Amino acid sequence: MEELDTGHDPRTASGLRSGFSQAHAGLLAPPPASPQPLSPLTHLETLLDARDARDAPAAGGFDRRLDPGFQGCPFLGSGSHTDQTVLILHAKVAQKSYGNEKRFFCPPPCVYVSGHGWRLLQERVKAADGGDALNPVCGYMCLDSSRQSQADVFKLMFEEQPDSRMFACAKSLFISDQDKRKHFRLLLQLFVGNRQEVGSFQSRMIKVISKPSQKRQSMKNADLCISSCSRVALFNRLRSQTVSTRYLCVDRGGFIASARQWTAFTVTMAEAQRDQGDYVLSEGFICYGCVVQLVCTESGVALPPMVIRKVNKQHAVLDVDEPVSQLHKCSFQFRDEPHAFLCLCNDAIVQYRAQPSLREPSRVVLSDGACWTIIGVEAVEFTFNQGPACVQTPVSPFPVITGLEVNGGGHVATLEVSGENFSPHLKVWFGNTEAETMFRSPKSLLCVVPDVSVFRDGWRSLRRLVSVPLALVRSDGLVYRTSFSFSYSPELHPPPSVRAAAAGGADGGADVGPDDDVLLESIHQEFTRANFHLFMQS
Repeated sequence: MEELDTGHDPRTASGLRSGFSQAHAGLLAPPPASPQPLSPLTHLETLLDARDARDAPAAGGFDRRLDPGFQGCPFLGSGSHTDQTVLILHAKVAQKSYGNEKRFFCPPPCVYVSGHGWRLLQERVKAADGGDALNPVCGYMCLDSSRQSQADVFKLMFEEQPDSRMFACAKSLFISDQDKRKHFRLLLQLFVGNRQEVGSFQSRMIKVISKPSQKRQSMKNADLCISSCSRVALFNRLRSQTVSTRYLCVDRGGFIASARQWTAFTVTMAEAQRDQGDYVLSEGFICYGCVVQLVCTESGVALPPMVIRKVNKQHAVLDVDEPVSQLHKCSFQFRDEPHAFLCLCNDAIVQYRAQPSLREPSRVVLSDGACWTIIGVEAVEFTFNQGPACVQTPVSPFPVITGLEVNGGGHVATLEVSGENFSPHLKVWFGNTEAETMFRSPKSLLCVVPDVSVFRDGWRSLRRLVSVPLALVRSDGLVYRTSFSFSYSPELHPPPSVRAAAAGGADGGADVGPDDDVLLESIHQEFTRANFHLFMQS
């Protein structure tokens, strides 16, 4: 076996060492399609993958002490250094436990807490407690069922990582056969100090299965197939022993086998370009025999292109082309070295030299360390800012935006916001500007789009694209960051001054100045806003 050289730090060098290459930025997330303007003035775009917003988590009810005197949010744009982020990593599927057995979720759900705002919150809680010994951030994780007993709740003990994040994992969560649900969510509750609750956070939906499917998957079971550009995790378990489980992980720019932490990888299917000899990304389901590349979703460090092979009785099968399914055993054959397979040896990731089978030419013999289990994973991120006053009430229920739709256009437009966990206490903010917002239902908000002149003083007509981030602000000052932004598109007609000059020249020097055009614009805007207020009252 040849050890892979992975001891490089991508933060200080431009590439990886032998056999490895820095992933292209496009591998981390497929570029979204260019949005089509819904009007000459405005259109929408997302900052993150829309798939992350579609399956956004839900939370419970709302009962908060509000501050009616809150009038502004000056730290919305410049206060990112005090943001607080909660990241939940978990598998897409979970095996059900039967009888007295306990099939713990594998890989175990992980929680990462980051942002300077957490340290500020701890300091404030410590000062409020009179300087008593302060416990760090702690949490509890369980299944989202009202019938959960105290024994089914796992206490999370956070530890600080070298990158200043805090990490914890729930190693002993399982779902019993008495739970008849086909899907469930994980519920995370976070606390700071001895008693202050931060809030509750939910994972995405997890599908319950009895055992990995060995049948050839079809479109009817598309949710069990591994698709290109999705997130996956890999783990190795020697002789089916839980204590021997090792996860493929990226640490300090190198690939290792970890007994506790695991890394989410973006798996991309590549197709060869005959004219250039390289590979390009393609969509669809990952099938055995395809060339794939594993890219660390967080750091961008990538393994070289490999051919994914199905594993059967510790043999890599070379003539199978069926779709890859959840919890399948597979192996990864290096494309440029057909006899080398990705393998672990203790805690190191190495290349294993496989030997062909003497009985079956279409198979090669593998070691235990070269047999991996693949599973789809999800990443759910919550980012919020409690502001200078450090809001004392929990941040949950956490509102989530899942869709945007523009109505109208030109200088006056309304934005319909779709999502979950909305309340009358939320306002939509465009950058540092609050928009007039109407609460329609827990899943819908309506707001007036601010004029572009708010962001570009003196601009009567747009010359280039202007994008501002969207956020939701609770009436007590709590800021909920979102993955969406709003873009003002260039107008298709000349500015008012140009139109006025053109009209004056055509009419033989008629006295049409820019002030008249501004007056008409202001009347039009006030008329539309009046209609909006009438609609709110009705």
